[in-house]
Amino acid sequence: MLAGIPAIAAAQTAPARPAATRPAATATPAAAPAAAVKTIASLRVEGTQRIEPETALSYTKLRQGQPYTNETLDQAIKDLYASDLFADVSISGAETGDVVIRVRENPIINRVILEGNKRLKEDKITKEIRLKPRQIFTRSAVRADVARIIELYRRQGRFAATVDPKMVSLDQNRVDVVFEISEGPKSKVRQINIIGNEVFDDGKLRAQMATKEARFYRFLSSGTSYDQDRLAYDQQKLRQFYLTEGYADFRVTSAVAELTPDRKDFIITYVVEEGPRYKFGKVTVDSDIRDFDGKKLAATLPVKEGNWYNAKMVEDTVDNLSETAGLFGYAFTDVSPEFQRDRDTLTMSINFHIGQAQRTYVERIDITGNVQTQDKIIRREVRVAEGDAFNSFQVKRSQDRINSLGYFQDKFEIKQTPGSAPDRVVLEANVEEKSTGQLQLSAGFSSLERFIIQANITQENFRGKGQTLRAGVNYSSYSKSIELGFTEPYIFDRNIAVGVDVFRRDFNAFNFIGTNRNTTYSQTSTGFQVRAGVPLTEYWQLAGRYSFSYDEVGLDESTFFTNGQCDRLRAGNYLCDALGNRLTSSVGYSLIYDSLNSRLRPTAGQRFVFSQDFAGLGGDVKYIRTRAEASKFKGLGSGFVASLTAEGGYIRSLEKSRGPGIDKIRITDRFYLGEPQFRGFDIRGVGPRVLRQSYTTDSTGKQILITDRDQIVDDALGGNAYYLAKLELEIPLGSGARELGLRPSIYAQVGSLWSVTQPLPTATFPTTVDANGNTVVLPLPQTDSSGRPLYSYVNAAGLSVQTICATGIPDASGNCNGIVPNSALIAANPFKETFFGGSARPRVSVGVGVNWNSPFGPLRIDLAKAVVTQPGDDPKLITFNVGTQF
Repeated sequence: MLAGIPAIAAAQTAPARPAATRPAATATPAAAPAAAVKTIASLRVEGTQRIEPETALSYTKLRQGQPYTNETLDQAIKDLYASDLFADVSISGAETGDVVIRVRENPIINRVILEGNKRLKEDKITKEIRLKPRQIFTRSAVRADVARIIELYRRQGRFAATVDPKMVSLDQNRVDVVFEISEGPKSKVRQINIIGNEVFDDGKLRAQMATKEARFYRFLSSGTSYDQDRLAYDQQKLRQFYLTEGYADFRVTSAVAELTPDRKDFIITYVVEEGPRYKFGKVTVDSDIRDFDGKKLAATLPVKEGNWYNAKMVEDTVDNLSETAGLFGYAFTDVSPEFQRDRDTLTMSINFHIGQAQRTYVERIDITGNVQTQDKIIRREVRVAEGDAFNSFQVKRSQDRINSLGYFQDKFEIKQTPGSAPDRVVLEANVEEKSTGQLQLSAGFSSLERFIIQANITQENFRGKGQTLRAGVNYSSYSKSIELGFTEPYIFDRNIAVGVDVFRRDFNAFNFIGTNRNTTYSQTSTGFQVRAGVPLTEYWQLAGRYSFSYDEVGLDESTFFTNGQCDRLRAGNYLCDALGNRLTSSVGYSLIYDSLNSRLRPTAGQRFVFSQDFAGLGGDVKYIRTRAEASKFKGLGSGFVASLTAEGGYIRSLEKSRGPGIDKIRITDRFYLGEPQFRGFDIRGVGPRVLRQSYTTDSTGKQILITDRDQIVDDALGGNAYYLAKLELEIPLGSGARELGLRPSIYAQVGSLWSVTQPLPTATFPTTVDANGNTVVLPLPQTDSSGRPLYSYVNAAGLSVQTICATGIPDASGNCNGIVPNSALIAANPFKETFFGGSARPRVSVGVGVNWNSPFGPLRIDLAKAVVTQPGDDPKLITFNVGTQF
């Protein structure tokens, strides 16, 4: 690569030579006097290649047969340079009148090459610069592009960035333009100084700013880099903060950003004047609309005389008055606050003036931007019709419903524009579609299911008709399933939703002995569900369903079976009683109230669901299951979102007793509580359970129970009643963390699970008293069909033989002969079973969690502490789940 033309290489720092200093007409050794006027006898252009001579002449005022002077020739040279078409221009023949214009054309750009750019992608730079291939090369364009590139890097906080332009000459008067970029380090904000503040300390004011001081714990924040535009924004943020605190005279007198001596970071200094603090004076409402009573409106305003002045409250009041006018059909109401400041009493009186407006009607609803989605899919979510009176509440509701579809990009808004007459308004719904089809293969690991493999295909807007089609396969050590589903939200263009699901689910219940995971019972369900829903009002819906499933419940025969039968000593009565195959045929309904502003990620509104399912329309199972759920979301400002959710349920059997110690509700139909819905507790870690403790001996040889929870068999039984509530606060982070998809929250939960029949003890072990007077629990002996203990001895052939003789061997008559003791056959080593969880007393946990859209896929981590537990509960501190999409 050539070093390039020196003038081009210096284009970054050296200013362009003015046109007047460029070479003038050099062919005239002795220029004619300025006043001498001659006539152009002949005129021609030499040196052009791509440009026609007539085109070059068109940039000058020289014409054959017209008079000329030295000044007109100089002006012609300036005009030709100004065209940016020529690198060199000279004129000869001034003394004879045979004028010859000699030019050298600027080269054509072959390529524009960027070198050294790593932090800024090439496409972001190329769309900002003017130089493009096949354009004419000019020095001024190079200088302008250098300045643009440097400005791009300064916006990223890289003030040490430099750009060195170079030119590589090619044949046919072509050049390659090369921008050699040295990006330099990112300039951080080392310190923010505030001078003049007396009421609020520096830390309080810095917290209001978008710019943050660079600290090691802010490595994810983008606010620590210097941005000149952000400097003005922070001044506005300071003013907004003081205005909300009553300081109406506050102003920032200066804001200076200085580079540190090492030229790496910036120090920002603000000088402020706080001024006195004001209170609200008299607050009135003056309305030009006859429907509004100013006195009644003023009485309902949150702004009250005597309270500290708050500019944000004033803005909210203006918005509320505008929305109130919109409810009555006034779409373009002008509400203007009129301030009267009294510096003597330090009060701010406000009159909210509602200007005259006409009641407006919806002239037209325009929907644009939808390519795949049919118009009717969007229009059926709009709660106003063309010709209706305008209603701002209904427009906002329409916007929320369209957003909740999930078919379009976020932050969709319905805009209001004036119609063909003053009393007409046009609603514009300009949507931007996003991909609604998803093919996802994922692999992950969770503390609940260990390794997980999933494959799902979903189309939320099938054929652009709003239909949902889904198919999924799930495989883990906890569960396996395959499901197919289809939903039509508006069947026959009526507001009735119908759907059908077909499924096959394999579920394994388990417990842990130490780090070993032991499967207890398995459940295989095959069936389908048909559902339908119809709206009752704008917010109330009624949904119905019919479900049919065939359940197979079994145990691991190699672990829990003896001679082909469930061994109760190994499995326990509660598991052996759960075995069997059965049909479940149920019908149910749900009454739903939903006013959430978004079904995907709500920040306002509430939801309530009351459901009942009746099993017993044929089949082997009969019960009534009742559940209720409620949730409320509220935005607290500045990105904080608070939510309160609560749920509860009860299941009642309609069957006869299945025997003593056996609950009427089968173990697979009961409720369970724990991870992941109740954080702070392990999977099924809350509620009724049986703990089986084995015996061991201490260092003195005394028999004691094992108390290590990891060495105790823990079988959750489920419950017939439960409740669970959660209070959660989602905490906003800086823009850098938001870009990473981090959403942390803190929460507190309370819940309980109870109401199940206590199972009968699996076994009663014999006891004895040792020499020290301690009770010793003995193993349970094997017995014959008559209940007599069995023993074993080795016969003459070396074979082990069972006998009822404690000593000796039986003779032909069955009598025991001999004094040699035989070995007692043991049916089970001693253990103690304890039933827990019959109480509805609350359990409480508090914790912090974070959702992260990590490079490895969605990640959820929770750190939760169970602060209130009941005997038998199984707490757990940390839970996590991570998956990878590929």
